[in-house]
Amino acid sequence: MGIIIDSNLSWKQHIDDIIPKLNKVCFAIRSVKPFMPLEVRRFSYFPYFHSVLFYGIVFWGNSVHSKYIFEIQKRIIRIITNAGIRDSRQDLFKKLQMLPFYSQYIYSLLMFAVKNRDLFKLNSDIHGFSKRHDNDFHLPSAKLKLFQEGVF
Repeated sequence: MGIIIDSNLSWKQHIDDIIPKLNKVCFAIRSVKPFMPLEVRRFSYFPYFHSVLFYGIVFWGNSVHSKYIFEIQKRIIRIITNAGIRDSRQDLFKKLQMLPFYSQYIYSLLMFAVKNRDLFKLNSDIHGFSKRHDNDFHLPSAKLKLFQEGVF
């Protein structure tokens, strides 16, 4: 298990490596679904699917290719709950008490910022006078889109 970085930092190769792993989990849960109750299927989601999904999501979660991961996540949620295609995904995620992919990405970014607060500058570090937003993170100006969409 690792993160695959290509020369363009597009994360396509990494996501292409994750997709077969997640599809195998979908197949496995679908195969044992008749023999397991909902709660056991829900618990099996976390070690096999969520661990692969969550690893390094802070870096590759904003990639344009991550939409394929979200599609697989929606499919496995329907498999776990035995729901149809037209059933509301929001209700299914709430029922299972799980975060959708993009919410998980935002949560991971927030947790990264909280745990690594010393890596970021605050507005009070930049300005010499007291302001209302002194304790907010200072957003550096950047022209490169790659930097703007990155973790920092």
